[in-house]
Amino acid sequence: MTPSGPQEPSPTVRFEDFTPSDQTEVRALILAGLLDRWGRADDSLNRDLDDIADTYGQGRTIVLRDDIGIAATGTCVPIEASTAKIVRMSVRGDCRRRGLARAMVAELLGTASRWGMKRVVLETASSWTDAITLYESCGFTITDVCDNGTECDTWFEKRLD
Repeated sequence: MTPSGPQEPSPTVRFEDFTPSDQTEVRALILAGLLDRWGRADDSLNRDLDDIADTYGQGRTIVLRDDIGIAATGTCVPIEASTAKIVRMSVRGDCRRRGLARAMVAELLGTASRWGMKRVVLETASSWTDAITLYESCGFTITDVCDNGTECDTWFEKRLD
């Protein structure tokens, strides 16, 4: 019998800091996630992925490795003196629903806390209900939802103090 809910990450999965040698695989993972979600991944809208180390060098990009390769990734960047933002989280398709996203959020929150941040923010598409459920279950609260009639985003925050 297969469990129906998220599972704990496998002990063979390990956190590592992003290195330039991860560039191609991390970029492909994020674009594959966008393709899975939206049915397309427009390279022109994702130029920040062309050089992740440069784009997000002031922050911390993490990869979760398993026996196959990079199973998940996420980045935390400082955006104000006491606020960090989580961006570019993605989990490989065959690794979803195993607790990796939750583990990634926890690790990124830990990073922000070690930096002395008091608040972490993030955003996602309002139609991405799985992501919204994840972030709320990780203790984030919704701070804003756009309603422009076409593409809509939901913004979140979590206080660390």
